[in-house]
Parts: sequence; structure tokens; C-alpha cells
Amino acid sequence: MKNLPVIDLLVIAAYLVGMVAVGVYFSRNNKSADQFTKASGKIPGWAIGLSIYATFLSSNTFLGVPGKAFGSNWNSFVFSLAMPLSAWVAARFFVPFYRHTGEVSAYTHLEHRFGAWARTYAVVCFLLTQLARMGSIFFGIALSLQALTGYPMATIMIVVGICIILYTVMGGMEAVIWTEVVQGVIKTAGALIILYLVIDGMPGGVSKIIEVGQADDKFSLGSYAPDFTQSTFWVVLLYGFFMNLNNFGMDQNYVQRYHTTTSIKEATRSIWLCVYLYVPVSLMFFVLGSCLYAYYQNTPELLDAIRMQVAGERLPNGSPEAIRQLANTLTPAEFGDKVMPHFMVNKVPAGLVGLIVAAILSAAMSTISSSMNASATVFSVDIYQRYLKPDVTDKQSLRLLYIATTVFGVLGMTTGIAMIGVKSVLDIWWMLSGIFAGGMLGLFLLGIISRKTRNTEAWTATVIGLVVIVWMTFSPQIPDEFAALRSPFHQNMIMVVGTLTIFLVGLLFTKLRGNKPTAIPKPHNTVTQP
Repeated sequence: MKNLPVIDLLVIAAYLVGMVAVGVYFSRNNKSADQFTKASGKIPGWAIGLSIYATFLSSNTFLGVPGKAFGSNWNSFVFSLAMPLSAWVAARFFVPFYRHTGEVSAYTHLEHRFGAWARTYAVVCFLLTQLARMGSIFFGIALSLQALTGYPMATIMIVVGICIILYTVMGGMEAVIWTEVVQGVIKTAGALIILYLVIDGMPGGVSKIIEVGQADDKFSLGSYAPDFTQSTFWVVLLYGFFMNLNNFGMDQNYVQRYHTTTSIKEATRSIWLCVYLYVPVSLMFFVLGSCLYAYYQNTPELLDAIRMQVAGERLPNGSPEAIRQLANTLTPAEFGDKVMPHFMVNKVPAGLVGLIVAAILSAAMSTISSSMNASATVFSVDIYQRYLKPDVTDKQSLRLLYIATTVFGVLGMTTGIAMIGVKSVLDIWWMLSGIFAGGMLGLFLLGIISRKTRNTEAWTATVIGLVVIVWMTFSPQIPDEFAALRSPFHQNMIMVVGTLTIFLVGLLFTKLRGNKPTAIPKPHNTVTQP
């Protein structure tokens, strides 16, 4: 904990003011709901690609990935390796589909296909996923900024949240996209600076880092054994494929951007630009985590300081001896998320700290602003206009989007405050997103791929899939006397098993019915786009 130099405070203040100024600038264009949600479909593909990349590169990546690499190895990088295949499927099938429907919501199709229940179910899953995403990101940014400034985590979340709400509400999707373009550059530069400082401060340089990493198996991608009870290479690969497919294929954050480009070709290019940027940059964050591990192994006094800090947080009223005993038992996995903030506090020189903080803010703000805008859009289109007031005017719709964006921003802050105390930002986000997104993706794939499946088969399959997801989620809480009823799978398999259960059970029931194909209803108010 330390007071930041004036120059660093000025850099941080300039960044926050700049982001709000972007919102003010684009607020001149927000005269309609269509402009707020689609930016009138005139954004170039390269800007959308950078925007999607910035959304992927959240504070969960900026802080959680180095913490994960510090505490274990590069097993989680397999998630990024699965991205190209998911991107190919989305670019080949999903982008043309959305562009031809003209629907701003990713979930309107589900009602046309299976009925209102399917659309509502997907919307609820999406909104819960966004709250989990925003909460974990708010928590991640507060974790690091608390170490740098000494302010309470809740206070940091509130101040940052207000800034995000201001520019997102005023500027709409256009402000979200262009701020993310800037934020993507800032946070990448910030990570490169930290990586350089770690390597430069390490006696022996790169060769010593490699030596320490190899000795402690820090570069492993995980076991290649066909074991789905542990976080093996195959478990993370499957999780990565399905989660990235959910992101690119039916997450409103990304689907909404496909409508902001001028053509299908530009939308497809934006996906591939994101992949080309994110995969190597995510690898850089794993490299950073391994470098920090070697650095702290070489400076045991700093490592002991982190152990004592974490132990003190867990035993706020404990005696010095009790805290010291707990500190000695802590493993790297239990304090990995604390390492990079600690390094920034103690080893980043004045003048650069402000830029690093701006990078961390960028990592959080880009993803949160996207989630706020997408959540507000889904609430407006799929809930308010669908069930409460179908004949809403454009002026009323725009006012509703302003209010909904603000409400979801506040809910995201509240979720982040509730997460204070979790061990790993990345773990909690992967678990929650897998639970909420698994059923949604399975239902969507069933509707797109199986033209014979009807409402009854889809509903039955979804119920069975939800039962499986709930069982796998709460398996660890099953008493020991009923241990045989616990799920044998790793928690990352919840997403995979949940998706496949709904999809395959739906196909099975469709096959058993054996009737002729049912025509898929055409989307209402369809607008064909190039």
C-alpha cells in the first residue's frame, strides 16, 4: 500500500476523463434506439475486431491469467488454443445467420423456433452470465488498485463503475466500440511494460526464468491423459471450444457488434482479427505469470511479504503467530492473484504506475461497458418490449436503454462487492460462466442444427440438461455417505456436459418421434443485410 505520485494520479485522472469525454462526444449521435444499440451499422471491421479483442482481454485475463500461471502452469492457455476452431464455426454459420435476420437480439430466433419460453430462458441465462462477468471483473480491478492506492475495494468499484456508466449511457454502442479500441492498445502496452520490468529485474534474465520454470513444471499445458476428472489438456480444450463458441456464436456482446459493421465480410474479419490478436497476447500473460514466479522465487523476502498479507486478510483478528503459521502453509495457487499487484506496488517506477493502472482500468472498463450495453439491449428487446409494452415508441425505447444500462452497471458493482474474498478471479469466472451458458448454447445449437426438433423435444431436453447442470454444480456439497452420487467430472466440464446433454437428448427425442421435418418459422420483421 502506498500513495501514488502526482504524475501517476494525473495519468489516471486523464484516462478516466478521456473515457467520459468519448461518451460525451458520441452522445450527439444518440437520437434513436437503433443508434444506441447498433451505431447505425457503419463501424469498420478492424475497429469491431479490436473492440471484440478488448472485450476478451478483460481484467480476468490481465490479473487472473498471470495469477493462474504463477500458481500452477499454462494449462489454462489451452482455452485460447481452442479459439480458432470456435471462430471458424461462428464466422461460417452464425454471422451470416444473424446478419440475414436483422434482429439486434441474439435470442429472438429461439422464440421463432421453439416458443417464448426458449427466448426467455436464454435471456435469463445471458443476464446471469453478464452479472457474473461484470462482478468478477469489478473484483479483479479492485484487487489490484487496492494494493496500489490503499482505498477500500468497494470504493474503487463504485468510482470506476460511475465512470463506466457515464460514458456507456451517453455514448451508446459507438462509444463502447471506440473506447475499447483505445483500451485494447493501452492494456496491451501496459502488460508489455510489466513483462519488461520483470525480466529486466531478474538476475540471469530469460535463461534463469526458463530454468526455474522448467524445474517447477510451469510451462506445462496439463496432462494429456484421457481424464475428465482433472483439469487436463482435453478438459480445458473442450471447455474452451464450447465457451468460445458461446461467445462468438450467441453472446449478445458479440452478436450485437456484427450488426454494427457494413457487411457480412467485415463482421467475419472482425472475428478473425480478434483471434489473431488474442491468442498471442494471452500467451504473453502466461509468460508474464511464469516470469513473476521465477522472480519471486529469487526474492524470498518479497514472497514472504505476500504470504503474510494473504494470511492477515484471512485472519483479520488473528495473533501474529497464528498469521505466521497460516502464511507458511499457503501454496502459490492461493495467493497467485496478489503477486502482480504486489510487483506493481514495489517495483514499478513512478511515472509508469499511472500507465499500468490505466491499463488495468482499460482491461476492466472495456468488458464491463460491453456487458452493460448488451444487457440493456436484451432487457429492452426481449423482456420489456416482448412482455410489458410491445408498442413502445423509439423515444421511450431510448430512455429505457439509458435506465437499464445504469441499473445493470449498479448490479455489476454489487456482484463484484459480493465476491470480495474469493481465491481466484479466473476460477470463479470460469465456473459461473460454465453454469449459466451451458444450457443456453445447447438449446441454440439444437434449434440451428436440427430442423426436425419441435417445441416439446426442445423443452424436455432443456429440463433434463438443467437437472444435469444443477447436479454437477452442487455435487461437492453432497454428503460423504452419498459420495457415489457425486459427479466424477471436473467443474469445467459443466459447460461441456450441459451443452451436449441438451443437444443430444433433443436429437434423441426427435429421432424417437420420427415425424417429418417441421418448417422453421421465418423471423418476424426480417431485414436482409449484405
